[in-house]
Amino acid sequence: MRSAGTAKAADGAAKSTSRVVRTPGGLSIRLVRAFAVVLLLLIVALAASVVLIGTGDFPIPAADVLRTLVGEGTAGQEFIVNELRLPRVLVGLLVGASLGLGGALFQSISRNPLGSPDVLGLGQGATAGALTVIVLFSGSANQVALGALAGGLLTGFAIYVLAWKRGVHGYRLVLVGIGVSAIVTAVNGYLLTKSDIVDAARAVVWMTGSLDGRDWAQVWPLLALCAVLVPLVLVNGRGLRMMEMGDDVAYALGVRVERVRLLLMVAAVLLTASATAAAGPVSFVALTAPQLARRLTRSPGPNLPASLCMGAALLVVADWASQRAFGAEQLPVGVVTGVLGGVYLLWLLVTERKAGRI
Repeated sequence: MRSAGTAKAADGAAKSTSRVVRTPGGLSIRLVRAFAVVLLLLIVALAASVVLIGTGDFPIPAADVLRTLVGEGTAGQEFIVNELRLPRVLVGLLVGASLGLGGALFQSISRNPLGSPDVLGLGQGATAGALTVIVLFSGSANQVALGALAGGLLTGFAIYVLAWKRGVHGYRLVLVGIGVSAIVTAVNGYLLTKSDIVDAARAVVWMTGSLDGRDWAQVWPLLALCAVLVPLVLVNGRGLRMMEMGDDVAYALGVRVERVRLLLMVAAVLLTASATAAAGPVSFVALTAPQLARRLTRSPGPNLPASLCMGAALLVVADWASQRAFGAEQLPVGVVTGVLGGVYLLWLLVTERKAGRI
């Protein structure tokens, strides 16, 4: 039986969540703003995708790209758009959406803006799986992707087990993740030193994070996984929001806390590991997308749809910048997100320090 204090806290929390300004039609202003942000981010992601498809050695105007996508382009345009560029853009959208959603889940579960897959070591774990396949077995591209997926899942399982102590909570999850990340990073360095020059070069290219050469073979598995996991995560979004007020309050409001936490952590690990398997460890998207989404919506809670759309928009825009912003020198998208994300991380650390939270 819960204590009277817990019951009162739950009642107060429930009432506080209902004290929102509403429109004349009865809709919450906060909800309307969040919907508008999601719609805006979708438009940005799709517009950037059309521009990116038309970018390259053979430029195609946006109007021709749209005509080609509906089957009214020339034979040459259909080959360039549908076979060469569209799969790359779709992988970028799916990878960005997966990282944004996975980052939002981890930050909400840990109740820490630094609790992202980049910091917790899931990307490094996926990299360890890929390096193992490359260095020890000289595996194919598909085998490397499977190795990355397995490495990410094993790392997520290890973090969960080591962080468990009558539940998984906040800073313990982050601290365990940082420790696991350091260990796995050392393993990755060891694997690189044991590889020959050809495998080492191949591994370094993969570790940078890139969308080059992505085709329909990467699109379909990632699309199928997102089609299953995204609705599952969104359905459990209310429980996740209740958990941000504390486990006791969430229990009092009827949320089965540990089951929901485990389910969402598994989903977040799968999203992050599959994104890494498809494009390599694209850094900092999972960290920055949820924070930027929250600042745009000005809404508490995990902001799952906005984080998903923000991640997709960020990665597509970063891929366009990697191809166009540096002249003839095209950079892997992971380099661009790493530079921008590193600057954002420094700003976030300074902000958190000034606020007295770290």
